[in-house]
Amino acid sequence: MDKLKRNERIAGIMYILTTNPNKVFTYGYFSELFKVKKPSISGDISIMKELVVKLDIGHIETIPGANGGVRFSPNMRKKDVENLLLEICAELSKDERLIPGGFIYMMDILYTPRIIKNIGKIFANEFVKNDIDYVVTIETKGIPIALMTAEILNVPLIIIRKNMKITEGPAVNINYLSGSNKTIQTMSLSKRAIKEGSKVLIIDDFMRAGGTVKGMKEMMREFNAEVAGVGIFISTKNPEKKLVEDYVSLIRLEKIDEEKNEIILIPNFKQLKQFR
Repeated sequence: MDKLKRNERIAGIMYILTTNPNKVFTYGYFSELFKVKKPSISGDISIMKELVVKLDIGHIETIPGANGGVRFSPNMRKKDVENLLLEICAELSKDERLIPGGFIYMMDILYTPRIIKNIGKIFANEFVKNDIDYVVTIETKGIPIALMTAEILNVPLIIIRKNMKITEGPAVNINYLSGSNKTIQTMSLSKRAIKEGSKVLIIDDFMRAGGTVKGMKEMMREFNAEVAGVGIFISTKNPEKKLVEDYVSLIRLEKIDEEKNEIILIPNFKQLKQFR
């Protein structure tokens, strides 16, 4: 690579950092890549730190020590978070999304990359300081949100199965009580999935009473893993007392009226750090 001007070098470093969120790069890596001395890279990073703050797109952290370096943690602007959640609420509140039985059709939302990537950014920003080792979810609808969250946190995704695959080897199986329909169900996870003593973030797409999330927390205890956070895309207003506490829900389902063909959802801004 030919020697680049400072502005070209900064653009290159910014691209690498922003496309690899929360991954630590050493100064030596950039020094060798751009064929300049480390003090020059340090100066570039200082300029970039000020820039991302001005643009309000995240923050660049410098990590001291022999194993240190620099990493970028993305963030969504407060106004962008507000607009996204209001957009989702408006779309999911359309009467044609009502499914018999009091359900809402939302598969298209859960599989739209633009929306899910930004939801992942919101959750990642909410829990980035919790030193997460794994993001954990249960199959299947919560997987896209959990995957995006894991990508931005730069940690592996663990998927708890409802039906264990023989190819995953010996598994831990637990029974749990579904809080919504009061039925006994089973969840399974490979014994090799999580290292003992890890810190995990539980992500799920929907929570009514909290039985599934409670089951996932009980599963984590089987692995001696600490649940460092719980993120829920949509939670219901009722029942008010859930089977779990200390969770962050982005949207609250206030009401479903099948007779009137009415769905009411509102953003849960008060639960987010940016809005407190």
